[in-house]
Amino acid sequence: MIYDNPKMKAGNKRREFLKIAGLGAAISASPDLILNNARAAIASNQSVFGLISPQMDKVRVGFIGVGERGSGHVERMALIDGTEIKAICDTRAENAEKSVTWLRQNGHETPTTYVGSDNEYKKMLDRDDIDIVIISTPWRFHTPMCVDAMNSGKHAFVEVPAAVTVEECWQLVDTAEKTQKNCMMMENVNYGRDELMVLNMVRQGLFGELLHGEAAYIHPLRWQMMDTEKSTGFWRTGWHTKHIGNLYPTHGLGPIAQYMNINRGDRFDYLTSMSSPAKGRALYAQKHFAKDHERNQLSYIHGDMSTSMIKTVNGRTIMVQHDTTTPRPYSRHNLIQGTNGVFAGFPNRIALDGDNEEFHEWDENMEPYLEKYDHPLYKRVGEEASEVGGHGGMDFIMFWRMIYCLRNGEPLDQDVYDAAAWSAVFDLSEKSLSKRSTSVDFPDFTRGNWKNNIPLGIVS
Repeated sequence: MIYDNPKMKAGNKRREFLKIAGLGAAISASPDLILNNARAAIASNQSVFGLISPQMDKVRVGFIGVGERGSGHVERMALIDGTEIKAICDTRAENAEKSVTWLRQNGHETPTTYVGSDNEYKKMLDRDDIDIVIISTPWRFHTPMCVDAMNSGKHAFVEVPAAVTVEECWQLVDTAEKTQKNCMMMENVNYGRDELMVLNMVRQGLFGELLHGEAAYIHPLRWQMMDTEKSTGFWRTGWHTKHIGNLYPTHGLGPIAQYMNINRGDRFDYLTSMSSPAKGRALYAQKHFAKDHERNQLSYIHGDMSTSMIKTVNGRTIMVQHDTTTPRPYSRHNLIQGTNGVFAGFPNRIALDGDNEEFHEWDENMEPYLEKYDHPLYKRVGEEASEVGGHGGMDFIMFWRMIYCLRNGEPLDQDVYDAAAWSAVFDLSEKSLSKRSTSVDFPDFTRGNWKNNIPLGIVS
């Protein structure tokens, strides 16, 4: 639809959505909820759940962003049979050249490089000899680059989070359905050995009916504030001065969502968020920078601890936390609780119903469980993954699985609906916090298909 009168644009758009979707009776609901419901109702594109692309003998790869994260992706992808690295793009010529040099020294063909402006990647997308694009750039570029990649006929694989607003989440879903291309957020934690083992346990019913999960990204990253000219902290620090919501929800949430069959029999319904005071980053700046340094002129508004509670349509609860500021050990929680017991990570421990009905201690001996429930995917490539590295091997397993699915005509383990639902916590938690922790509704990015989508199985 085109609206010529700017003064009429918002009102007409809302009324048109209401008319099309038959939602006039919901006029007292929030504008966001009305528009999201309307968007889900009027969709005409075909779902990409379980999307199977034609088998590829060779998967031809282009990279956008080869800095700290992306350069490792180049090296791991080059080790996987059936891949050809055709092009590398980065705004910094030295980053691109570093990856090209590594490829040459390790016996690979020299890819074409695209360096310079933020829009240089579009020249790479004009090529017709690239099948997939790996995007490892700052967050604000993720959705635009995914959309451009899919519109150019390529599958998009993007770092987390895939989007930073609900509107961007919808852009990813709409474009994937329109183009019938994969858009996978590369949530590597879903391919960690522990997370794969717990998925196997859940699928075999070890914990009974699932009730509750806990997810987190607790990672002391204040030191990244020292990056003042380049690297991750250079651009990431600014997000703590502009946003109050959970900046990075997907590492802990992704595995919990897969355990609970989110978008595959259940879905996120609504969210409520709270946040602690924002203290740690200002104190860190005072300690490590001169009084007149830029880092001491910023106002850090993102709470040191962000906590959200998600309710699913089937009644389950999920706690999601974010803390990259306070001095405490790393944790993703990775807790899943059912009617028959609980698994919790960091450190791994388990409690199951049985003869002993007084649970005063955890069982921390996980070796018998690993022996019985180690995931077949890890058994297949885990040893090689450990040698290659990348977050304990999970990065390599993720890439290996991606390429396997593309070459064998199988659906990916994570799809655009997962990317949207998991990433939406960023925006929705901020909306909740801005309204005194009022609950906010999740859009149904699957447009109702979650009720019939098949749960993710255990690959063999």
